[in-house]
Parts: sequence; C-alpha cells; structure tokens
Amino acid sequence: MAGLGTVRCLFRSYSRVKNAQRSHQMLVRCSGRTLCSGTQDTAPSDHAKPQYTDPAVQDILTRITGLDLQKVFRPIKEELTPPTYKLMTDDQLAQAVELATEQAQKLLQMPPVLPERKPIDDVLSEDKILDGMSKAKYVFTDITFNIPHRERFIVVREPNGTLRKANWGERDRLIQVYFPKEGRKITPPLIFKEENLKMVFSQDRHEDVLNLCLVQFEPDSPEYIRVHAATYEDLDKHGKYELLSSTRHFGGMAWYLVNARRVDGLVVDMLKRERFQDAVSLVSLFHMAHPHSESAQEAASQQATGTDLLKIYAQKESQRSGYIELALQAYEQTAANSSAV
Repeated sequence: MAGLGTVRCLFRSYSRVKNAQRSHQMLVRCSGRTLCSGTQDTAPSDHAKPQYTDPAVQDILTRITGLDLQKVFRPIKEELTPPTYKLMTDDQLAQAVELATEQAQKLLQMPPVLPERKPIDDVLSEDKILDGMSKAKYVFTDITFNIPHRERFIVVREPNGTLRKANWGERDRLIQVYFPKEGRKITPPLIFKEENLKMVFSQDRHEDVLNLCLVQFEPDSPEYIRVHAATYEDLDKHGKYELLSSTRHFGGMAWYLVNARRVDGLVVDMLKRERFQDAVSLVSLFHMAHPHSESAQEAASQQATGTDLLKIYAQKESQRSGYIELALQAYEQTAANSSAV
C-alpha cells in the first residue's frame, strides 16, 4: 500500500516538479553578475572561505536535508480529480519509485543564498528647467522582451527635474506590471509584516512562508533576506527544525545556523532523531566554514571522524556541550542495544 501511495503521489506531483524547475532556473539566473546595480563583490579575504554554492557544501546540505518521499509528495490543496490506479509488477513498481526519487530530488533543489544587493542611487542629470512643470514622477521603462530584467533600463524623472535610475523597489513593481510573474503581487502581502509572521509561525507554517517568499521577492532583496532570517531564528528558538526536513529550505537554514555559529540545537535534534551521520556532516560543515575555530583545528590535528568528531565539537566549541554529550550517550546506548539484539 505504501508503494501504491507513492506511485499515486508521483503522478499527482508532475506539475509541481515543472514549477519547481522553472523557479530554480529563475533564481539561479539572479545569482549572476548584473548591469543595473553594483552587486556586492566578494572580498579577497573571503576567497578561502567555503561558499554556499561550492559542490562540497551543497553535497553536505543535500545529504542532511533528507529525502522523505511521503513528505515531498504529500497531498496539496487543489481541485478534486478522480484518483488514478495502476496495476504494476514488482519491477514496474521499483522503476516508479526510482522515478519518484529523481523527481523528489528536483523538488528539493535549494534556492540560492545571495548577499544583499546594493542600493541604486545613480543620478543621470539635473535639469532645473523642468523644475515644477509637474507634480508627478514620470517613469520610463525599456519593455523589450529579450532583455534580462536585471539589465533592463528604467529611469525616473522627479518633479524637480532630476533624472535618476529607478531604485530596487520601483524596479520590482514596474517589472511586475509589464512582465507579471505568476503568484507575485505588486504590493507584498501583509503576511510578511513582523507581527503577522509571529502568528503564522505559531501555526507551524514556516515552509508556507518561505515558499511564498520565494515567489514574492528576489533572492538578494532585503525583504527576502529578512523573512528567511526571521523564519530560521524562530525555528532555532523553538527547536522545530524537523518542519523543514525533506524540503528545499532545510539546506538554507543549516547554512544560516552554521555561519551564525549556532548549530548546537540542530546537532542535538539530529542525535535525538537518530540521524547520527547527519550530525557528523553538520559538524564537518561547521569546520569547513570556520577552519580557524578551536574545534576545527583540534579535529584536524587528530583527523577525527564520527563520534570523536562530535565529542571534540562538544568540548571545544559548543555552548550546550552537556546536551550534546547526553544525546550522544543516548544514541550510543541505543545503537549498542540494537546491535546486541
């Protein structure tokens, strides 16, 4: 029955896979260098530090995200249609599950993590002769179809005669007017206000907030970064990491906590859920991101792996070493009892 449920979910989720692919392609394009603004450059001193897009980092984040087919292909609210039943042999069922796994991996592709874009404050000219001729601003937009939105020329004529480039907020609104993106609103929904986010978080709808944020904002916008940070902080505060497990947002949360040097709670949670290898991978990622930390240097000198790696992290770095050591002892005892049986 579990296999049949997986197959039914497989066919029902086909359109979701295509939408995820389109969204991923759009977000990846945003990470390229643009002409309409000064995208924040990477300082030379940061070259040695692992980046979110590095293959080794992505490999670890993908592994600790998990792959629960029942959660990835869980039913969503949509128009009711008659279910599709198919009789399959064992080989056909195995092929269907393999195909579902491949599609789930596409659905779990992580959104990009980008630095916040720099403000646009370029003044092109100041024509005093036009001062006071109108009380309204005039916006001029290049609506040529084959131009990337980041390179689209948009300027604003102020009532005082100043001609300047449109700022990011103006650009986002005008591009949505001329090239509407499905699901995006010209005015951001009220759900993204801080007081409303708290109410939504109390309902454990963190994934819904992040999914809506992906549609509404560009990945390097201040609003996008603020909403993601607020969501990760709430998850870390209440220890609700499992809400993002087997979703495309888990890797971003783990990377955020690693850079903030606050992975203790997530390590403990993984050990409690008997995800020992994921906890080891997370600590390894922490050492990659912070190679000069005392924990990373001690682990490197001892070439520690597995349990030893976690113990070194708990002793040298963790602010909750007692919790990690207790969770590690409980895991080791459970593993010993299982092997004895």
